[in-house]
Amino acid sequence: MILLTGVTGKTGGETARQLLAKGVKIRAIVRNAAKAEDLRAAGVELVVGDIGDAAVVRQALQGVEKAMLVLPNGKTQQANEQQFTDLAKAAGVKHLVKMSSMEAVPHAETPIPQAHWAVEEYIRASGIPWTMVKPNFFMQNLLASANSIKTQKKFSLPMGEGTTGMADIRDIAAVCVEVLTGQGHTGKSYEITGPEVLTFHDVAARFSEVLGEKIEYVPMAMDQFRSRMTGVLEPWHLDAVCGLFREIAEIGLDHTTDTFRQLMGREPRSVTQFVRDHIAAFRG
Repeated sequence: MILLTGVTGKTGGETARQLLAKGVKIRAIVRNAAKAEDLRAAGVELVVGDIGDAAVVRQALQGVEKAMLVLPNGKTQQANEQQFTDLAKAAGVKHLVKMSSMEAVPHAETPIPQAHWAVEEYIRASGIPWTMVKPNFFMQNLLASANSIKTQKKFSLPMGEGTTGMADIRDIAAVCVEVLTGQGHTGKSYEITGPEVLTFHDVAARFSEVLGEKIEYVPMAMDQFRSRMTGVLEPWHLDAVCGLFREIAEIGLDHTTDTFRQLMGREPRSVTQFVRDHIAAFRG
């Protein structure tokens, strides 16, 4: 039995679907059973409750051999993931997989990667066999700009001239499935990128190529982004996201990895392929 968290989110949900396609028996902790009805109908055993509730986690961990932590960023993420680690170890879990990020490094200066790194260190010190999956920017984040791309032929983000090695969530989930079902992955940290280092102007050029019309990236001022998202994200989360986006704008990424290729034996999906696969969302 494999226990998943975060299955009502993009990465956790895609991981669950790919595991189901392989016939793997899985259980998931969800706060809202209605949001996971499709997975329940497909055979996922649901435990309903809050990930921060130790009694819920203990119940979910019964009979589990492997577990995967995919929690949303937030003030309680670090505490919840550390508690989950303790409970998983006590339950005899043989392999704990954590979704982290490439930005999670010892000298991280912003709250989200700092929390990821602190949990990584906690898991490593716990003695439980572990694997860290550390992607860069998700291509699926671009779906939030689908309406402006369709109606205005442009999109705007507070990333300046920053660079990413963005990866498709389908590829990230494929790595998670391999880590959870394959051999030889314990004690490994896997940094996952797509095939290219791109600015968001480059991303706009890929959209233009596929859609056959000029799409423009317009950098957004961070103050404008903060104003737009005030009330949408709670203050801690908004500050943390602004800090992370500022790091992308000011530092960015200067390399890709061949980790996906080595693990999966194929090339990772490109932004061009991502746009083709989601063309109905971007084309008016």
